[in-house]
Parts: sequence; C-alpha cells; structure tokens
Amino acid sequence: MVVEFLLPEIAQLTEPESVAMAKLIRRSPIMTNLATQPIATAYGQQGQGESPILLLHGFDSSLLEWRRLLPQLSVYRSTWVIDLLGFGFSDRPPGSFYTPFAIKDHLYSTWKHLIGQPVILVGASMGGAVAIDFCLTYPNVVQKLVLIDSAGFAAGPNLSRLMLPGLGYLATEFLRHPEIRRRVSLQAYANPELVTPDAELCAALHLKMPRWREALIAFTKSGGYNFLESKIAQLIPPSLIIWGESDRILGVKDAERFQQTIANSQLAWIPQCGHVPHLEQPHLTAHHILQFAAA
Repeated sequence: MVVEFLLPEIAQLTEPESVAMAKLIRRSPIMTNLATQPIATAYGQQGQGESPILLLHGFDSSLLEWRRLLPQLSVYRSTWVIDLLGFGFSDRPPGSFYTPFAIKDHLYSTWKHLIGQPVILVGASMGGAVAIDFCLTYPNVVQKLVLIDSAGFAAGPNLSRLMLPGLGYLATEFLRHPEIRRRVSLQAYANPELVTPDAELCAALHLKMPRWREALIAFTKSGGYNFLESKIAQLIPPSLIIWGESDRILGVKDAERFQQTIANSQLAWIPQCGHVPHLEQPHLTAHHILQFAAA
C-alpha cells in the first residue's frame, strides 16, 4: 500500500527493509504554537512495551533512514520514527519558521500527541543535535539519550551565506543533484557496496515533497545547531554515545569529547563503520541500544 501523501516513486523501493518501512509511514495532524492549522507530520511505529524508543533522523533526511535499525529494536520495544519539521515526508507550511526552536516545539507537540510517555531518545548526526536540544528543554520527557555520530560539537555546514535569493536556489539544486548525493553517501559509508540504488532512492525521495527547497533554505539561514557546544555538559539523563570507527563526515574526536563532557555517559565504538552505524551495522547498533535501555 502506498499512502496517498507519498510520491509514486516510493513503489520503486526494492530492499525488504525499505519496502516494510514505507508501509509503516503515516501522517497525523499536529497542533503546534507555530501555525494556526495543524501540521501533517509523518511518523511510523512498530513493536510493543514500555519505555518506547524514539528515533530522530539527520540533516536533509527522513524516517526511511531508520529502515534497517527499526526492525532490530521493535522486536523488543515499542519504537517510533518521526520526520522532523521541515524534513522528510512531513508537511511544510509556507513560512520561514524552520529553526531549531520550531523543530523542538513541533517535536514536543508530536511526542505529546502520539506517545505521551518518557522515551529513550535516539538521534543520528543532526538528529543527535536535535535530541540534545530537546533533552535540555524537556528533561522529564527523556528517560535515556543515545547519540549516534552526533552533531553538537561540530559546526554545521556553513551554507547560510549561500541562502540569498538566487543563490539559495542554486545551493539547493546543488544538494539535490544525484551525483552530489551519491558522493555524500559514499563518504558516509565505510562499505561502498551498501550505497545501492535502493539506498540512494531512500535518501532522495523526500526531495520531491512540496516546499522542500524553501524549508531547507529557511533552516540553513537560521544557523542550525551551532549554539549547542557550551550546553552539552548540562545533560542529565544517562547517555550512550555510539560512533563509527571510520566516520569521515564528523571524524572520531567528538566521540570521546561527548563521553568526557556528559557526566553520566558511556561510549560504544562500531568497527568497520562510517558515519551511519544504524545503516551499516544495524545489528550491532541495536545490540548496544537495547543493552543500554535495559540497564
């Protein structure tokens, strides 16, 4: 079944995990403080049990990013995936409010509407920065925190200077180009054989959603999550840092920096893995998360 708000191209997915994830995608109208009308928000849920896990995707990505990890987690726990405001298959209302504050407000409203109980919050790359920001504002919502090759210390891409009229269009067209996206994927994975046509389609489907360009420009002009570095030490929940040993996107130094800065934290290295352990080594990544959740 292809949900009506998804694009016809989603029927071209071939790998079992991708097809299964696409069938899970739903949208729910979420009322926020950002707009007078509800925002149709894409999400998926699988599994049962208390202390649910909530997965947050990275920059210019979607909940399809979790297609290989979610089945490993949902066997043991209720697991949720949500498309952040301005990203994935969630609706993008007209406006320029696609900022970290708005993403946090929308995420809280979505959590309250769909889940409503403390979660084990998992964020990958930029999703890690979202998770940190969310956890600092709503510590009672986050039971435990998992950061996968997380942004937070590293400054985000300095594209804001390009997001001027005309230049903003050219910058997003650059990011949309299939060859550019393929190069980024090859950089993210340690094993290039995992950059399959199906994986490339999963990474690009959301680009055709209405107002993708406008939302990306607005978020980038906001400056992103470059304000977090001085606040990371304030994190309270027990935290697990998961990091690919061969991360060529953020490098590996920030892994130990997170562990040293967050008081109640532990670090798990993922061997033979790049920036995306949840895609490259989902079994081992799930093992660490489930072991940490049960501790």
